[in-house]
Amino acid sequence: MAIADFFDVKLFMSATITLVVIMDPPGTVPVFLSLVGRKPVATRARAARQAVLVSLLVITLFAVAGQAILAYLGIGIPALQGAGGLLLLLIALQLLTSNGHEPEAAAEDVNVALVPLGTPLLAGPGAIAATIVFVRQADGHLGAYIALALAIVTTHFVIYLCMRYSGLVIRLIKESGITLLAKVAGLLLAAIAVELVANSVRGFISGAG
Repeated sequence: MAIADFFDVKLFMSATITLVVIMDPPGTVPVFLSLVGRKPVATRARAARQAVLVSLLVITLFAVAGQAILAYLGIGIPALQGAGGLLLLLIALQLLTSNGHEPEAAAEDVNVALVPLGTPLLAGPGAIAATIVFVRQADGHLGAYIALALAIVTTHFVIYLCMRYSGLVIRLIKESGITLLAKVAGLLLAAIAVELVANSVRGFISGAG
């Protein structure tokens, strides 16, 4: 039997690179620190684990049953992009308008590891759409499914490492740096949100045409 029957190396490399680029592990660090940077080390570590596990669960769910779920609900990728964009925009506005203490207070009420870190920042429309595309490419081949599963796990491991050891950044930027980082993260999130909404609108227009 060929190696591809057991493990599709080409699909693994393609899926890993694509997911890493879309999910952007280094880019999650500013948002992660802006939300939990003032928390104790143990709390930051727990938030990193929870965010990665939530994202892994969501991505796995859509890998297994994404096409069926979207078809049953009558939801397209543009709708996912629009919803994710609006949700990220709300978080971005909160970061941009906060005085440095509100994000921390909000984290007490809502587990930020779930929203917005786990989803839609990590397991967002882009990652979900890419995963569904790779599942289609696997086309029933066991080696391709194994490669895709390993690519998803590898990507999330890289994300976990980036967030877990983001404390090294805190030692450099201190309290004032975290406040500044929150503003920068808010601006970046707003830009991502606008791009998602724009892609959603383009998707609806092209679909209607």
